[in-house]
Amino acid sequence: MIQTLDDPSLDGVAVGVRIDVNSPVSGGDLADDARLRAHVETLSEMLDRGARVAVLAHQGRPGGEDFSSLAPHAARLDALLDFPVAYCDALHSEAARDRVAALAPGEAVVLENTRFYSEEYMDLDAERAARTHLVERLAPAFDLFVNDAFAAAHRSQASLVGFPEVVPGYAGRVMERELEVLGTVAESPTPRVYVLGGAKVGDSIDVARSVLERGLADRVLTAGVVGNVFLLGSGVELGAQNAKFIYEGGYFDEIDAAGDLAEEYDEVELPTDVAVDRNGDREEVKVQALPTDAPAKDVGAETIAGYSLILENAGTVILNGPAGVFEEEAFARGTEELYHVATAAGHSIVGGGDTAAALRRLGISGFDHVSTGGGAALRMLTGGEMPAVEALRR
Repeated sequence: MIQTLDDPSLDGVAVGVRIDVNSPVSGGDLADDARLRAHVETLSEMLDRGARVAVLAHQGRPGGEDFSSLAPHAARLDALLDFPVAYCDALHSEAARDRVAALAPGEAVVLENTRFYSEEYMDLDAERAARTHLVERLAPAFDLFVNDAFAAAHRSQASLVGFPEVVPGYAGRVMERELEVLGTVAESPTPRVYVLGGAKVGDSIDVARSVLERGLADRVLTAGVVGNVFLLGSGVELGAQNAKFIYEGGYFDEIDAAGDLAEEYDEVELPTDVAVDRNGDREEVKVQALPTDAPAKDVGAETIAGYSLILENAGTVILNGPAGVFEEEAFARGTEELYHVATAAGHSIVGGGDTAAALRRLGISGFDHVSTGGGAALRMLTGGEMPAVEALRR
């Protein structure tokens, strides 16, 4: 059983809280604060209840353009919350521990990017993670630990799995809500329809196979790069340019896997037409008329109509990945129309990552649940291991 914020007294308690605010950064400033906003509820509740809150988080990867300090994140949280939020450019040093000790009830401090420290890149079991310098030095500053970083819960890193070994661990509101929704998909209304798009082909095939084998899906609709790989795996010639994109994208092994899955399960639906980029203009091509010498960037009108009919009659819709290159107006139609239809389902769930980004860009709302985690959501849907969740459960 996982304890939640309903359980502990927080007045005057020093709380270490792990959140996931990994965001696009431009010119040293945050380009998107959606992930920060997701944690406002958890942080506000703890501070309002008198907690002294030390925030742990990561930003970017070494060598990447987004690899930066958490100073802008602290400033943005200070603006979003009705409580003071400071920034400390240390993580587990004496300076960091002193800063946590100096917190008054209702105050928060954002500690430095956990990925500035090499231990955060090690894949560790919880017991070993508890012996890292990060956990051994910082845990004594905390009375309890809260993990609200669902988007990183499929990883086994020190800041995610080490603290609950030595400090009482609790799930924050984001974590609690994600586990409740994604962990109970099997109990959601039927017919249950999965829409798998985007470019995470291997993950989408894993999801499709898992939910079909477990009887959780009545239909699986494929789109985006995922749909194109399923078409190629089913013997459809897409054209040299599209085949090259798939092969160079590293999806070679997924082609046969997609074809086998489509042959094995009648519940898998493939696009019946695609929209290609003809010198910047949208041109629709029936699957029977393929191959084409132009890049396929969206599903076509016939596919949109057929998929929409399935979605309109669904009890539950789970969407993960856009239907096309939604960043280009001419090829946003599939994503926009299918997502709009999906909001009318009895119960609608959206995976995180690119899917959530598409919703924000296209201004689509009305879903019952929009996950904060892309990879984590996929892991939950396949019934895979979630190390940070298991750490809390222990």
